[in-house]
Amino acid sequence: MTDSWATFGADLHLELRGTGLRSGLMEALREAVRSGRLAPGTRLPSSRSLAADLGVARNTVADAYAELVAEGWLTARQGSGTRVARRAAPRPGPAAGQRGTGHRGAPAAPAPARRPPVRRPAPHTLYPGAPDLASFPRGEWLKAARRALTSAPHEALGYGGPHGRVELRTALADYLARARGVHADPDRIVVCSGFVHGLRLMAQVLHRRRVREVAVESYGLDIHWNLLAEAGLATPALPYDEHGTRTGELRRQGAVLITPAHQFPLGGALPPDRRAAAVDWARGTGALILEDDYDGEFRYDRQPVGALQGLDPERVVYLGTASKSLTPGLRLGWMVLPEGLVDDVLAAKGDSDWTSSALDQLTLAEFIRSGAYDRHVRGMRLRYRRRRDQLVAALAERAPGIRVSGIAAGLHAVLELPPGTERTVVQAAAWHGLAVNGLDRFRHPDVPPGRDALVVGYATPTDSAWSGALDALCRALP
Repeated sequence: MTDSWATFGADLHLELRGTGLRSGLMEALREAVRSGRLAPGTRLPSSRSLAADLGVARNTVADAYAELVAEGWLTARQGSGTRVARRAAPRPGPAAGQRGTGHRGAPAAPAPARRPPVRRPAPHTLYPGAPDLASFPRGEWLKAARRALTSAPHEALGYGGPHGRVELRTALADYLARARGVHADPDRIVVCSGFVHGLRLMAQVLHRRRVREVAVESYGLDIHWNLLAEAGLATPALPYDEHGTRTGELRRQGAVLITPAHQFPLGGALPPDRRAAAVDWARGTGALILEDDYDGEFRYDRQPVGALQGLDPERVVYLGTASKSLTPGLRLGWMVLPEGLVDDVLAAKGDSDWTSSALDQLTLAEFIRSGAYDRHVRGMRLRYRRRRDQLVAALAERAPGIRVSGIAAGLHAVLELPPGTERTVVQAAAWHGLAVNGLDRFRHPDVPPGRDALVVGYATPTDSAWSGALDALCRALP
């Protein structure tokens, strides 16, 4: 049986120098403290534990500790162990040979280090694309993690394959079929670390298949366009009108990236005829549709819109994440792939799952299976709807000339502005302590300037900050 002292305390790397063990140990400890490698308050191993690690007598360590306590390097209290003492940092003096003198012959004080000016963040933020992080269900997540870890097989703690954990893929297949109308088989699901990771994998696959162009929407995220461009893919923008992206304009591109459930950032759902036109185009040309199911689970004033993937699972790559429904910090996403793409995507991902924690995958699988995920999404749907209603009511009262659109679903709204005022309003918002994006921030470079608007994310502020953010927004508007 292992002695209890052998597993007590922290590991401590020390190199003893000199002929005397005690003096060498003391100097090694002094140097570790002096260099900052042992921070003030750090608890040292017990004398017995450190003696065993170093292969010296316990009394040697105990005597060294006692002398360093007397010198003030360490402290020792009953029940608290031996710790590094908290010492005042020495004041930096002039370099050797450069004493110099200051006013009236006194030694010159060292010049204060020049620091770049600190830019204070805005007190309120209404950027779109993030959920209310304070509402993450910590208690339920911990329960799911405990259950998942208790029942996990030993092999789940290894590196894992590129597919991702089968427990999560099975849970996702059931959930996506039930909640989003996705035709999903666990073997055709690949776990990734989020939408960007999934899109990067698809960009590699498309490039290897000699695809040259991926059509994108007129408004979206430049990180997605840049990622495709880095893979050698052109990103022509599709026209957009009051009904959404004009998928009838698709021609000889090898793929298209769209957000049919809730267009980001303009906010509408792709009409049925344009959904059908996109699928017909993909079937007729052998192209692929990359479906970003953005905000698909958060709808308020309309019936649920099923995933586009349900119309043709062999021509649509479905990409979803836990970033909006739970938190982006989980770094968990998933791809539901046509059968002929699975091997290519797995090859692009690599031999092992280097990106997503197996423990988080197991926990999310348990979270979904237990019904906690559904309960959380329903609860957040009500919470976000209240936020949206408060936003609309405040604008109707304090800025009645502002039209609000894109609010039937999702976590953001589009506030139409008078022509030519977008930049001024964004600057006014900053003056009032509010960080907010204008619509032009999301315009594709090939699209000429059009509407003036703000894209307001109403999910991000905490409850305590929401009223202040809303007030700052209303004061900044025309």
